[in-house]
Amino acid sequence: MITGRAVRLEPPTMKRIFTIALPMVLSQATDTVMLFADRLFLSRLGKTYIAASMSGGLTSLVMQSLFLGIIGYVNAMVAQYYGAGKKDACAQTVAQGGYISLVSYPLLLALMPLANYFFTAAGHTQAQILLEYSYFRVLIIGAVFGLFRTAVNGFFIGLGKTRIVMSANIAAMIINVPLNYIFIFGKLGFPAMGIEGAAYGTVGGSIGALLIMLAFYSSKRYRDEFGTLRHWRFHPGLSRTLARYGVPAGFEFFINIAAFNIFLQLIHSYSEDVAAAVTITFNWDLVAFIPMIGVGVATTTLVGQYVGAGDYAGARKAAWLSYRIAISYASCMVLLFLTQTDFLVSVFTSGFDDPEGKVMGLSRTMLRLAAMYTLADATNLVFSGALRGAGDTRWVMWISGLLHWVMVAGVVVCIKVLKLSPVGTWLFFIGFILVLGISMLLRYLFGHWERFRIVD
Repeated sequence: MITGRAVRLEPPTMKRIFTIALPMVLSQATDTVMLFADRLFLSRLGKTYIAASMSGGLTSLVMQSLFLGIIGYVNAMVAQYYGAGKKDACAQTVAQGGYISLVSYPLLLALMPLANYFFTAAGHTQAQILLEYSYFRVLIIGAVFGLFRTAVNGFFIGLGKTRIVMSANIAAMIINVPLNYIFIFGKLGFPAMGIEGAAYGTVGGSIGALLIMLAFYSSKRYRDEFGTLRHWRFHPGLSRTLARYGVPAGFEFFINIAAFNIFLQLIHSYSEDVAAAVTITFNWDLVAFIPMIGVGVATTTLVGQYVGAGDYAGARKAAWLSYRIAISYASCMVLLFLTQTDFLVSVFTSGFDDPEGKVMGLSRTMLRLAAMYTLADATNLVFSGALRGAGDTRWVMWISGLLHWVMVAGVVVCIKVLKLSPVGTWLFFIGFILVLGISMLLRYLFGHWERFRIVD
């Protein structure tokens, strides 16, 4: 039996939201910088390289996504246990996430050969497949560090100590970007490793961040208050709770990322020019999307803490304050995409040959259209984060998964049956994002999430 007294939480205010959300936004922004630098360096090697990095990286994420989603739910559980004053359970939950990391790693290694079949089935050129698999292989070999890091991150995010996560992510960026440059181009006596070098730099940054997180986790403050070094045994009850709520979250992440990956591979099948244009567009879309993930994660933490403490009014207020922050940021990105399109696209196209301007022209059109769904992304991320924080993971899984696979089926029809242009298929994808955002908002407004409670 895990006991404890509910923690007195400060009322939700914009200041408290920013205290938790801003470090998470900055943490996610470091991921944006790393991905951006990765692809910017690779664009200097050719348009096939940046397309391969997105395809290979996303396929790596698909393979890890089920486990990342389960382990990532450590955040919501720690938040609710902390709100309920059950501090030992916070560290015990992290240990269960660590065990899942270790068990999942051999499975990931065993599944690696499937990626080659997937790239071939998607109709990619042999040159792109070789690059994609090289990038993918290194990322999967280094995946265990990211999985374990997700469990430890969940501890600090759940407590609202997001500055620690931010510090580790900044360190990862400081390690990753120079390593990418050194390994890709062969500097400081290292051989030029091209796309594999980019993947090695990413793994190096992940290892650095994990070591910093473990140093904080094992520090005296957290040892004394939460027993972080005492609670490493397997705990059947907590493992069942993590599975009950984490598996739907993980499965949702898996089916969504898998669906998105199939969409990406299908649209890459138009041509290498289209693949490059889509990659450029998504690279800038990540500048909008990834920081808003930080707001969504903060929303999960805050809603989880207030629900754990039994304060549903505080949970509702926290969600709406988070939404104001996300919408404000998304609006700025809409303005940027619409007014600075040519400059944003030229950052990438200036690095490779585009004699007929096909990549430039298509990238401009897609980026302007992407502005249409940025506000819907903000809506989806905040309110799905609120629902997960309360424990409403099954509904999020079913609706999000269903809509993602309806999108995939629609894209197959657009490309293979209707023979639409890339822009036509892109418009269909935008419609899917709009529907997804509206669905999460309506689920939140109906209030069914208030019936859930992870902590007894």
